[in-house]
Amino acid sequence: MEPSNLQELSHSVLNTHGQMSNFVKQRGFLDPNRLLHAPQFSSLPRPEASGMQGTHFSNTQLGAAGATAEMSNTQVLWGTNINTNDLQTNMRDFLTTFRMQEENMLGQEPHYIQLMKQIAETEEFFLDVDCTHLFDFNKQLYKQLEDYPTDVIPIFDLVASAVYKDFVLQMDPADGMGDASGMPDIEQNDAVIQIRPFNLKKSYQIRALDPSFIDKLITFQGIVIRTSDAIPEMKEACFRCSKCKREEFKFIERGRIQEPENCEQCRGKMTYEMIHNLCMFSDKQHVKIQETPEAVPEGETPQTVHMCAYEDLVDFIKPGDRVEVVGIYRAQGIRMNSNVRTLKNIYRTYIDVIGYSKSDVRRYDNAAEKKEGEAEMAPEENDVDRDQGLDQNHEKELTPERIEEFKKFAANPQVYDLLIDAVAPSIYENQDVKKGILCQLFGGCSKTFTTSGRGRFRGEINILLCGDPSTAKSQILQYVHKIAPRGIYTSGKGSSAVGLTVYITKDPETREIILESGALVLSDRGICCIDEFDKMDDNTRVILHEAMEQQTVSVAKAGIICQLNARTAILAAANPVHSKYDPRLSVVDNIKLPPTLLSRFDLIYLILDKQSESSDRRLANHIVSLYSNTSGIALPDEEIQRTELLRTNHIDRQFFAQYISYARQHIQPEISQEIQLDLVSEYVRMRSLGNTTKTITATPRQLESMIRIAEALAKMRLSPVVSKEDVEEAVRLIKQALQQSATDPTTGQINMDIITTGQTKTNSDRLKAICDYILTSMTEFKKMVMDKGIKYGNLFDFLQKKAEDGSIANLTEHMLNEKEFREALNVLEDDGQIQLNGHTSAPTIRFANSSA
Repeated sequence: MEPSNLQELSHSVLNTHGQMSNFVKQRGFLDPNRLLHAPQFSSLPRPEASGMQGTHFSNTQLGAAGATAEMSNTQVLWGTNINTNDLQTNMRDFLTTFRMQEENMLGQEPHYIQLMKQIAETEEFFLDVDCTHLFDFNKQLYKQLEDYPTDVIPIFDLVASAVYKDFVLQMDPADGMGDASGMPDIEQNDAVIQIRPFNLKKSYQIRALDPSFIDKLITFQGIVIRTSDAIPEMKEACFRCSKCKREEFKFIERGRIQEPENCEQCRGKMTYEMIHNLCMFSDKQHVKIQETPEAVPEGETPQTVHMCAYEDLVDFIKPGDRVEVVGIYRAQGIRMNSNVRTLKNIYRTYIDVIGYSKSDVRRYDNAAEKKEGEAEMAPEENDVDRDQGLDQNHEKELTPERIEEFKKFAANPQVYDLLIDAVAPSIYENQDVKKGILCQLFGGCSKTFTTSGRGRFRGEINILLCGDPSTAKSQILQYVHKIAPRGIYTSGKGSSAVGLTVYITKDPETREIILESGALVLSDRGICCIDEFDKMDDNTRVILHEAMEQQTVSVAKAGIICQLNARTAILAAANPVHSKYDPRLSVVDNIKLPPTLLSRFDLIYLILDKQSESSDRRLANHIVSLYSNTSGIALPDEEIQRTELLRTNHIDRQFFAQYISYARQHIQPEISQEIQLDLVSEYVRMRSLGNTTKTITATPRQLESMIRIAEALAKMRLSPVVSKEDVEEAVRLIKQALQQSATDPTTGQINMDIITTGQTKTNSDRLKAICDYILTSMTEFKKMVMDKGIKYGNLFDFLQKKAEDGSIANLTEHMLNEKEFREALNVLEDDGQIQLNGHTSAPTIRFANSSA
């Protein structure tokens, strides 16, 4: 098979009208003039010979190196000594002969020929080139790609296109390529393959980028913190003569448009005008990326770098993604003034992006979001829209063999226990807490009932950890932060309302007012870990109400009115007000959080430091063993057995993360009719526990939590349906959390009023008694109250004496204090039974229906 003429293929850079082909338009980071000026191919026609008008070159423009190369018929890259013939030959040999070790053993086709056949099927004309393959095949070629990417990548594209045409499109009709006549499709025949190098030998830190990297191919990792809208960037301008209607096309050179002055056809001067609808544009996007927290040196702040993405890479990533970027490091001059061309001596650096990829395989991946508008077309037979889909990058990592490993692992009867042991293995005990965290990692199923108008139900599980210091709460948060995708870790005291949601800033390019995403928006479809939750300002905590239940953040600032997605699970940790948890007080009194916020947590765990010699010894043995590989301490038999079991069934973090990712993306458990009856029965049973004491032991939010946790438990087994055992375990986890957090310290009974209102039953009864006696006392002095009203101090003194005498029920153990008296007055005023007139500190009290 004769190879295609690369010189002929290179002519497709320009069409017969002098316009750019798809090749130049798609490569947004290229300077078309640089490509055409350089004598890269000896047979590249002069503009005058090829019929192109309005573009003239001279030896002065080509430069000394180019002129010398042209006279000696030596084909070299512009400004280098790289022989283009050798470069093309090496590229072609690499694409047509390279085989991986297993492919070589099995006698399979070359690796990149196989990938090109996949391109022919998918019609996505991108070829991912692993740079480690290139380095192993030809170190010099790898070095040329790394040092001169602006020149080498376009030639690589042309060589790949020629190989694609020779080895894939020009095949026998029996192979199934082409149309019925055996000829290749016209679109595929004209297509230009774009190569996207990845997996470079060395990855750099953002702060390590210096002027020595300018115009070189680099790779680095970071977190995306901002993406702009798609910007149309002009690549080729069209001018039309107003007299003779002659059209002329001009490339954009370094951001400038060289408008033609004289018309060569009618000899008119300054008769050209730009025709915008005939100009060629490419999509462009500004992206801001920040160093990952683990890469920031001690005592320093994370650094950022600006990037420019083009065409298919626009909107490929979103804020909060952890990505590995391959691109070309650029430096651009800055004008002293926008109206003059004088430049400053300081240049602005940025990255021209060539490709993105997910950077951390230790984190589980998310289900890909549905395309815009897809949720509005839910099928009628199943009026529910579930979060489905799969990230393409992650799909490539999961081989069929890996998926078989997942299914084999899920079939293990002890899969639940093995997964629990994989959650923060360095933390001792707290098994129920780990079970709750595990359910949060797997998550429930988000549902959107589109046609019936029943709204959206969240699948994310919110958890609050509350307890004594030094009980590994922060370690649990750090573990979840490291394994969860789009995980954001923040502290309560160091967070503000705008830092959690969005804040207003000006775009450095357009100077327009834009919104920058905060922690909740950045962790969309991830987990937001908030430490020191109790120390967060009240104004900041108010923001969480909408985000935790509706999973949105509403903004109305600076003329921008919008609603942003915050579909994130919240994992928070709080310490008691007085450092040590007081079991005589309720959770609300211990951590001083508003009940409206507490009620939005699915699970609230108390992690207390209880003194017990046996448990203390086991904990100390566990901590000491973490610092040594030897078993120098004599452990109990059951501890030895447990340690050996963990070692033999240990799950590495990468398998654990991929297993969670696979379950979240592919498993959407259904709830059968039988399971629905079980859920209803369990909920009614939980409600009936408070009938005897007239307390609320469960609310509809506990029922929704029960459903989410049961679905998460089914995902752990990769089960398509929720089982009865899942419901029973979900009920047990909820009861266990309620017994710790919602137990009335005065009665020992579960009372949901503690979470929803912040009041225990004893306090509620006491407050009701005070309210009743206030009304009774005012009735005794009805005439005085009707005429002048009763003074605040007089009524308080009167009630205090009655309390001391034991005349008021439920006030025998504790005397009446002014705080309770004031709270009772506020309750009666809210109920519309009394009026408080005059000064707020000492008002006059009247009946609500009496005149002022």
